[in-house]
Amino acid sequence: MIQIASPQIGKEEREAVDRVLRSGIIAQGPEVAKFEKEFAKLCGVKYAVAACNGTTAGHLVMLASGIGPGDEVITTPFTFFATASVVIMAGAKPVFVDVEEDGFCLDPSKVEAAITDNTKAIHPVHLYGELADMPSFLEIAERNNLLLIEDSAQAHCANSWDGNAGSFGNAGWFSFYPTKNMTTSEGGIITTNDEDFANKCKIIRAHGMSAQYQHTEFGYNYRMTDISAAIGREQLKKLPNFNARRREIAERYNSELSDLVITPKNRRGHVFHQYTIRSDKRDELREFLLKRKINTGIYYPSLLYTYPSMKEHQSSCPNAEILVKEVLSLPVHPALSDSDVFEVISSIKSFFG
Repeated sequence: MIQIASPQIGKEEREAVDRVLRSGIIAQGPEVAKFEKEFAKLCGVKYAVAACNGTTAGHLVMLASGIGPGDEVITTPFTFFATASVVIMAGAKPVFVDVEEDGFCLDPSKVEAAITDNTKAIHPVHLYGELADMPSFLEIAERNNLLLIEDSAQAHCANSWDGNAGSFGNAGWFSFYPTKNMTTSEGGIITTNDEDFANKCKIIRAHGMSAQYQHTEFGYNYRMTDISAAIGREQLKKLPNFNARRREIAERYNSELSDLVITPKNRRGHVFHQYTIRSDKRDELREFLLKRKINTGIYYPSLLYTYPSMKEHQSSCPNAEILVKEVLSLPVHPALSDSDVFEVISSIKSFFG
């Protein structure tokens, strides 16, 4: 079976975990501090704050930004649940705006019309590993005095306009779930150039403690373990090669499949967390590939405002409403062999005759 995802854990990660276990410091400790510095350097920012998963990282960003009841955050409905749930967890309201006609990311040309007196932030998603149109969002945020928060959960080291994912806005947040371009098993991290903001995130993630048993504000236990950080430090070393292989596979798909399906544009620093095609025969194609032992994924089968927990935030997003019927993600992870890639391509060609 050709899998849609395959975490790449080697002896280096296993040895790093063993080193931490032998040290006796397995909760948040020196490994987390080193991982934060290394990730910040990689992203080209001054500070990074690690968390136990991507959702808690996003929640920390909202809380440290002062986003709360009465505030609105503009984002996309075509994304994973956590993009909007972290807004709701902070007590604010997600305002859903449509995606681009020629892509999958939030459409900046539609954002300004959604801004109200209650709007506090714009929250674009670098979906599938492609950067959102950050120059446009930066202009809109500055013109309207809004925060700009990047959901970078799928875009580790996506780079364009001389900047990396997580380095453009006031803050960015990442996920290290096992299927991502790099993993810590579970984990997340926040990136920022604002020292006060970073320090506030650190306080909130540790029960609101500014010092031992000094709870200066309400907080949570959102800390990363040294075990996870040790894995992440080794994965950071491999990330450039992981991304290079994903891009190589994506280029092969594009060259072979563009006459049969709508293939993704290789633009804006794309690191292909997912390689997502579009086809009006999506469901039939998926079933055909499964019979050939090729796993695929539908990211995402529903828009966020169609879920019962978010139906009160219903919006009109016609482009996104088409995507949920057409998108199909093909295997693109670095464990794929050239023969695997050939099998995926030849199977799709066979389906279309």
